Amino acid sequence: MRYGIFSDVHSNLEALESVITAYKQESIDKYLCVGDVVGYSANPKECIEKINLLAATTIAGNHDWASVDLFSTEYFNEIAKEAIFWTKNNLTQKETLFLENLELIYKAENFVLVHGTLDNPQDFNYMLDTFVAQDSFGIMDVNICFLGHTHIAGTFILTKDKEVFYTQENLLTIKKENKYIVNAGSVGQPRDRNPDAAYCIYDSKTGEIQFKRISYDVKTTREKIIKAGLPMFLGDRILVGR
Repeated sequence: MRYGIFSDVHSNLEALESVITAYKQESIDKYLCVGDVVGYSANPKECIEKINLLAATTIAGNHDWASVDLFSTEYFNEIAKEAIFWTKNNLTQKETLFLENLELIYKAENFVLVHGTLDNPQDFNYMLDTFVAQDSFGIMDVNICFLGHTHIAGTFILTKDKEVFYTQENLLTIKKENKYIVNAGSVGQPRDRNPDAAYCIYDSKTGEIQFKRISYDVKTTREKIIKAGLPMFLGDRILVGR
């Protein structure tokens, strides 16, 4: 089975369309979206529609739940709060229902999906270092966890010797004796100084995970953000990937 895993679309239609086009060349059997379909950019409805057309298994991100009052905006900065308010007022009942029905965790036979961390997923904490990763490794009963939230692609690995380390290698081969927490990066708002949309592919037959990037029409996305009345900063940051 070949899985297309992506995260943090954040209402960026142009980026999502580029990723979907790239996936169509990869013989993907199943799509997995690990949260934050909406927020920050100007096309929440269209992005939800695209993801539904993919029949993607999708879990909740903090922006998804905040946009339908299932998560407090208390911990959001003022710009993010403004984007949440804008998103909430630009959703129809159909999109609202979609976001309301997103679960925090999805578990399959050989992997699990969560947006932030497996421990206390409802808090949407950031997995920024090996110390935070250890808490999630401690409750993993499968080899692989896919997540997002930080907008930076990379992998935490727990070895058979109980050592945890971090890598940003673009190609991984899964070993049965290890556990892996894989951050797919961000489709719509990368924060690693690379504006190209990030996504990954997991081949359960070969055990390989590939991290990929693709460019998109970032200027059009920026213009849409500004025209919609969203903060200009949100348009400027995607130009430089931060």
